[in-house]
Amino acid sequence: MSKDNYPITPAIRQFKDKKVSFMPFLYEYVEKGGTAQTALELNVQEHSILKTLVMQDDNKNVFIVLMHGDLEVSTKELARQIGVKNVFPSDMNNASKVTGYQFGGTSPFGTKKQMKVYIEKTILDNDNIYINGGKRGFIINIKSKVLTDLLDFKLVEVGIKK
Repeated sequence: MSKDNYPITPAIRQFKDKKVSFMPFLYEYVEKGGTAQTALELNVQEHSILKTLVMQDDNKNVFIVLMHGDLEVSTKELARQIGVKNVFPSDMNNASKVTGYQFGGTSPFGTKKQMKVYIEKTILDNDNIYINGGKRGFIINIKSKVLTDLLDFKLVEVGIKK
């Protein structure tokens, strides 16, 4: 891929503004392919690909959870760790409204609404990660430190095997 042959999304604008180094990857988006399809397309471990999940609590507070591609979020444990009664996925329309991204192309960077981001603690054990660049079929490779440098975050331990 040529150096400039990728979409300029709000996430990419934020990276350029903050002078963040990244490597873009375009691939064939497959509906419901998820991180397993992305890992296959990029020939990397699914564990290094992050899911950006838009969730909310019973008080309608919306937030983002970053999770390894090969793990699920224990919503019960997440609720306990963040001090709320219930946590559940936000519906597609609300998720798109608060992030500005289409479902399947959500990035935690450059979102319309500033939100708290809960990061699975073990993600930071990886030097490099793959995360959505803000468009379906567009992944970026960054240093995991970028997450803690640019996001309003809290570390959590809520990952469970699929």
